[in-house]
Formats: sequence, C-alpha cells, structure tokens
Amino acid sequence: MAATAAAGVVAARAVGAEERMDPRRLIAFLAMVVGMFMAILDIQIVSASLAEIQAGLSAGSDEIGWVQTAYLIAEVIMIPLSGTLARIVSTRVLFSVAAAGFTAASALAATATNIEQMIVYRAIQGFIGGGMIPSVFAAAFTIFPPSKRNVVSPIIGLIATLAPTIGPTVGGYLSHAFSWHWLFLVNVIPGIIVASLTWTFIDFDKPELGLMKKFDWWGLFSMAIFLGSLEYVLEEGNANDWFNDTHIVMGAVAVALGALVFFHRAFAAEFPVVDLRAFANRNFTFGSLFSFVMGIGLYGLTYLYPLYLGRIRGYDSLMIGETMFVSGLAMFFTAPVAGFLAGRLDPRLMMGIGFAGFAAGTWMMGHLTADWDFWELFVPQILRGCSLMLCMVPINNIALGTLPPERVRNASGLFNLTRNLGGAVGLAIINTILTARQDFHYARLAEHVQWGNPEAVDRLNSMAANFDAYGLDGTTAAVKQLAAMVQQQAAIMSFGDIFLLLTALFLVMITGVLMISKPQDGSTGGGH
Repeated sequence: MAATAAAGVVAARAVGAEERMDPRRLIAFLAMVVGMFMAILDIQIVSASLAEIQAGLSAGSDEIGWVQTAYLIAEVIMIPLSGTLARIVSTRVLFSVAAAGFTAASALAATATNIEQMIVYRAIQGFIGGGMIPSVFAAAFTIFPPSKRNVVSPIIGLIATLAPTIGPTVGGYLSHAFSWHWLFLVNVIPGIIVASLTWTFIDFDKPELGLMKKFDWWGLFSMAIFLGSLEYVLEEGNANDWFNDTHIVMGAVAVALGALVFFHRAFAAEFPVVDLRAFANRNFTFGSLFSFVMGIGLYGLTYLYPLYLGRIRGYDSLMIGETMFVSGLAMFFTAPVAGFLAGRLDPRLMMGIGFAGFAAGTWMMGHLTADWDFWELFVPQILRGCSLMLCMVPINNIALGTLPPERVRNASGLFNLTRNLGGAVGLAIINTILTARQDFHYARLAEHVQWGNPEAVDRLNSMAANFDAYGLDGTTAAVKQLAAMVQQQAAIMSFGDIFLLLTALFLVMITGVLMISKPQDGSTGGGH
C-alpha cells in the first residue's frame, strides 16, 4: 500500500508538472502566433489596395492581380513542405529563419519600383512565410497538454480566421493614412521581434539532419508543379475563360503530371516530402474536409463582401475595411466563448451550431439589394464571425488532437493546406458562377427592358426628358443609364445566387457532422 501511495504521489507530481507550462515555451508560442498572424494577414492585406499599388508601379490591369496570386502560389507550396523541413532542421531553425526571411522580403516589396520586382518579392514573401503557419498548429498540439487545448485552440482559430478577415481593413487604412508601401513595412519591426524571440526560446525538438540524405527531391519538384499549377489555374481560370486559354490548358496538364508523380513518390519514397499517412486517421480526414469547406466560407465571403461594396455601393478601400471590421470584432469576442464551450460541449454540436449560423448569415445575404449598407450587413457579418470561431476550434481539435506527436508536425501542414485549397477552389467556383449567372440574369432582364414594354418605354422617356433639361442628348444618355441599371441588377441577383449556394453547402455540412462518430478525447493519442 505504501508503494502504491508513493507511486500515486509521483504520478500526481508528474501530472502537475505537465499542467504547469514553461514560461519560455509560452513566450515562444506567443511569438509564433504573431508570426502566423503576419503570414496569413499578408494574403489579404493588399486586396483592398491593389488600385494604389497599380498606380504606384504603373502596372497594367492584367498584371496587378499577380501581386496576390504570386504570394498564394508560393505559400501553398511551402505549407505542406514545412512539416518535413521542421523535422530536418528543427522547429526553432525553420520558424526563426522563416520569420527573418519574411521580414526581409516584406522590406524588399516596399522598395519595388516595377511590377516584375513586386511579383518576385511577393513570391519570396509567400514561400518563406508559409513555413510559419503550420508550425504554430504543430507546436500547440505537441507542447501543450490536452487539458490546455481548449485555451490554445481558440487563439489559433482566432488568428487563422481573423487575419484574412481584417486584411482588407488593415490594408485600406494603411494605404489611405500613409501609402501602399506601408502594407509591407508594417511587418518589419514585429518580424524582427518574432525572429529574435523564436530563435531564443523555441526548444520543442531537435534537428534530424541525417534525414537530408533521404530527402525526396523529385517529390518536392513534383509537389511544387502540382500545387503551384493548381493554384494558378484556379486563380486565373475565370479571368482567362478557362480552357479556351492556352496557358490555362498548359497549367491543367502540369497539374495532372505533377499530381501523378507526387502521389507516386508520396507512397514509394523512403522519406516522402509529405507524409499522407495522417489521412488514415478518421478524425484527421473529417477535420481536413471541414477545414476545406471553412476555407470556402472564410475566403469566399472575404472576397464577396468587398466586391459588393466596391462594385454596387461604390465604396473605397477604407470604407470597405470599416464595414468589414464587424466580422473581426465578432470573432474576437467569440473566441473565449468557443474555448469555454469546447471543454463542455460535444464538438459535433459546436460545429453544427457554427455551420447553422453560417448558413443563416448567407441566407440573409441571399436577399441582397442595391440599397444594403452597413446596418443591413451588420447581422450577417456577426453571424459569420461568431460561426467561424464556433467551427474552427472543434475542427482543429478533431483534426490534430488525436494524432501521435510525431505525426502532428507533418499533418498540420496538410491540414492548413486544405483550408487554403478550399479558399482557392471556392474563389474559382464563385467567380465562374458570378460571371455565368450575371450573363444569365442580364439576358432575362433585357427581355423585359425593350420597346414592346410600355413601362420600360415610359421610364426611358422620363429619363431622356430629364437629361434633355440639362442640355444633353437625352435619348442616348437614358439608354446608357438604363443599360447600367440592368447590369447592376443582374450583378446583385448573381450575388444572391452565390449566397444561397453557400447556404446550401453549409446546411449539407450539418448533415456531414451528424454522420461522424463522437471524437475521442485529445488525450487518447492516435486513436482513429
């Protein structure tokens, strides 16, 4: 009995030691979170300020989109690679070098004098910055005990969703208050601090330099072609009329060939560049699927709201940012609530509530009109922000919480990749449907706005008389204005169609949640 009591005391002390967090590791983790915030923020920080960058660099309208596309293509290659690199050189070296490189690339982007330089610097920034994102997820699930994950997960979920949401707000403010150069200079001082702190305090793991001899270079090359070409096709497809464009066809061929070689190497190589065995874990597979859908919702709505406000309401980047800030505030205040609920509710219930809230918000947006302003968008944005947080926390826990520690580093890269690919696929589909539905609605409306319709003729005559009173060619001006009104209504109807499709998608996700079994507790290790 004495021996049993002694063993119990030792066990209790061990648990207590595990529960007490090393302050050095806490500092390191917080620094990593800031680094991840910067890397994700920079995806969207330029989106509301592309016009200012285009003017500053004298770039063409067909070139300026590459300021964002180059970053996304480079980042999507690095994210799954980061797990392997962390094993080889250690998390400390990977993260601190990534933070320093990201900072240097940000400073270079601010000095760009032409569009070619900017595209190169943005690609470097995206590639190096991509190494910081999965490392934070991996650190959270390896250095923190399971009992702390309901505190840590909301922090990570908040950063992963808040950063792209407030990107247009931050970017719009910086470019208005200062100049577009500050979109990149704002990273410099935090980047230096993050690089210094992570180099000093990270001690989670040791490098395994011997793995470099087994490194699968063919796997890396094929993955870069596969993911890079896929991102290019998805980003540029709609603007270039998809497969009617030679470059899109070549990109699609590169996707197919790259995927063929990559998946062969992933299963045949002794030390594959990406270990796909994490998908054997049922929780991870479902978590990745939900993450993919959340990517569609997160990046899709971050794109649709500013597009509506700019195209229909005529808002500038600062006004768009101020309107969009509601979602960010909703996320910020929901994060601690999500953490509290994560320890008390079945994660399936939390996700179900989150998906239902998201569907409610997009259903409301399906009734959009040209008059909708800040207050009409207020409730849908709150539903969006709160629902994102309620979904992200249990999704993170389900996907990574039951994997063995040695798998988490690699799996976190795959998990983050699914969110980014969801965003890319979602934006490609959204843009394609927007274009097709706008043409459809314009054709239907134009059938009624013609000379055989007395109401249309009366409206045209009234407008023409008004223009004539100002000494203009009334008939010509009235026809132009009427055509613009029809075009605007067609655009609004196409927005409504997209929001209703997103509603249907998130309602389907509720059924998906009901179909999975109750996830095991995070402490159970690598359960399936």
